[in-house]
Amino acid sequence: MRYAAIDIGSNAVRLLIADIIVKDQEISFNKNTLLRVPLRLGDDAFIQHYISEPKFESMVKTMRSFRDLMDVYKVTDYMACATSAMRDAANGADVVKACKEVGVDIDIIDGKVEALIIYNSYLGAKLDKNRVYLFVDVGGGSTEISLFANGHLIDSKSFNLGTIRILDNQDRSETWEEMKLWLRELTKSHKVIYGIGTGGNINKLARLSSDKPDQPISYAKLKAMYLYLSSYSLKDRINVLGLKNDRADVIIPAAEIFLTVMKFGRLKNIVAPRVGLADGIIQTLIDKNKEKL
Repeated sequence: MRYAAIDIGSNAVRLLIADIIVKDQEISFNKNTLLRVPLRLGDDAFIQHYISEPKFESMVKTMRSFRDLMDVYKVTDYMACATSAMRDAANGADVVKACKEVGVDIDIIDGKVEALIIYNSYLGAKLDKNRVYLFVDVGGGSTEISLFANGHLIDSKSFNLGTIRILDNQDRSETWEEMKLWLRELTKSHKVIYGIGTGGNINKLARLSSDKPDQPISYAKLKAMYLYLSSYSLKDRINVLGLKNDRADVIIPAAEIFLTVMKFGRLKNIVAPRVGLADGIIQTLIDKNKEKL
């Protein structure tokens, strides 16, 4: 059995096709195919508050291709979720309607739902219920922060701070201050907090900072990596450091957001377990279909 997750972000659109494994009453999944298309819907949504015709057409073509691939792979269930860019676009509903006509139903989800879906990935079962965790997901248009204690969500908030939004100079100083104050208040009563970072940028920063996967990154190490990357021009981050074109620019504002969250959320370290919204969607589909498995 195969499920598929479509993550429609502000920077890229992803399709994850996963094989569902049932063994000894335990249900898990293996990633079969992962495709990433850098549509950058946020460039339109955060400046014009509208998805332009070229990107509208590219989005529909991408969804048509994803629908064909899901059919070829014999996917039995799927879920497509759109986040910040589609939330901000005045014609987001029109995009959803056009994509439905090519066979893909899209849900535009809010920040709290996004955070809960991410947590619903395998992390929810793996984390120590006696610890306090601060989840930070940095996307192209927004940053979702959630505090979990004793296995329960204590509070969650979405901020209009994202990599594409910052690059397009659409972030506001008031939003930065709001996030800092909220973090201070949220974490002040907890002595030890474990940081969990999700998203493509923190995954890349973690790989650049350590040879070992899933190793905690200290604030000092992340700051050093940020300064190192910032010392190169965009062109040299691509040609000298070998970063992909659509990663080389967004990784700088992403590091700025993570450093701010770590400082005001009192995180000594942060771990990047290389999961994201697509993984959480697959787990959500597993939970939905448990009786059928």
